[in-house]
Amino acid sequence: MQKIGRYEIISEIGQGAMGVVYRALDPLLERTVAIKTISLDLSKDEFEEFEQRFYREAKSAGRLNHPNIVTIHDVGNTGNLAYMAMEFLEGAELRDIMDAGAQLDLDRIVEITSQVADGLAFAHEHGVVHRDIKPSNIMILKNGVAKITDFGIALIPSSSRTMAGVVLGSPKYMSPEQVIGQDVDRRSDIFSLGVMLYEMLTGRPPFSGDNISAIMYRILNEMPVAPVTLKPGLPEIFNYIVAKALAKHPDDRYQSADEMAEDLRSYRTLQTPLNFYAATDGKPRTLERRSKPRPLDEQTLLMATSAAGSAEMQPWWKRPLVLGAGAIFLLAGIFILSREEPPRQEQIQGTAAKPEVKAEKLASPSPPMPAQPQGTLALAVTPWGEIYVDGKPEGVSPPLNELKLAAGKHTIEIRNPGFPAYSQTLDVEPESTRKIKHKFK
Repeated sequence: MQKIGRYEIISEIGQGAMGVVYRALDPLLERTVAIKTISLDLSKDEFEEFEQRFYREAKSAGRLNHPNIVTIHDVGNTGNLAYMAMEFLEGAELRDIMDAGAQLDLDRIVEITSQVADGLAFAHEHGVVHRDIKPSNIMILKNGVAKITDFGIALIPSSSRTMAGVVLGSPKYMSPEQVIGQDVDRRSDIFSLGVMLYEMLTGRPPFSGDNISAIMYRILNEMPVAPVTLKPGLPEIFNYIVAKALAKHPDDRYQSADEMAEDLRSYRTLQTPLNFYAATDGKPRTLERRSKPRPLDEQTLLMATSAAGSAEMQPWWKRPLVLGAGAIFLLAGIFILSREEPPRQEQIQGTAAKPEVKAEKLASPSPPMPAQPQGTLALAVTPWGEIYVDGKPEGVSPPLNELKLAAGKHTIEIRNPGFPAYSQTLDVEPESTRKIKHKFK
């Protein structure tokens, strides 16, 4: 290819799942640009819809003038090939740097993530959501500046056979709301940035699996191992920052990229909030911003403890107020017991006879219940679904592919948040196998 639009191709920079990236010359302005092409396999109606959305988003991104966002010069198409002309950057993709095996030092990781957060904050303030933050969309220039690329490309419709592979090609960085097909806002980009931060800190992605379904299930339902568990040398505050960014519900995350950048750049002087616990299950429920001042009662308590020369808070059962209240209840109990009449002889005799009755009852245990006949339910669900038997949750398929059920009728329901639920009532016979095969569409 010699020319794309008005741009004269100089050389090929690289190839990706969407198309080819070229180094080109803009003869009108006599400047070098990068041309990113997008090969489209769409029907006429799909192409027109994509074209409108792509142009609208790319033009919005083209108005973003920020040091951490690549400058977009032009968009267009020739036949079934859409393209985006942007500033030519000399550097390397963050993905290539990470794949090279060289461990970035902590301050460099913090600076890269903070710069990306700065660029996202600027884009969000101007109503632009990226939707596809991942290491391969971050360029690190020779002077150390991080730049976000590919605004607008995430809007490619999943109905395209070619594009479906692209959209699902990086599921590890999707937010829960993207996985189930909900509308996304700035907080979706924050989740993806949290995934990228976790991978840079630990050397492995927080959500992984043998297939896309397993990865998406973990994004929706599981929290990853705390970063400090994998890298013991990390400051513990990164457990909090990562958990805050990766909260399942958008309301529990950082509400702006500025907040996340602020915590990252202040990690040396910040303390983990009192209501955050880096539990082994990795499921903190309430995460306040750690840069907020503590409430007055907490400040007073910490100051009093510090003045006493103790670095830890006193146990609750040693606090003066608790000790005083305990003493009052103890005296009241002694006074009440002293006023009670001693038990009569008949009561004592009656009480003594009871253990023999109990022993007699225990001596004759009830006969064991006969085993109830069972059958087998085999499951094949695509991409995945939560299995309910008679309204009771039994697990997720895959990996669950077989259940033992009591003989008789059962109602099986399969749920996936992105699709209508599937339900079937079947009769399970003893020592037999019934099969359910369902594909969510």
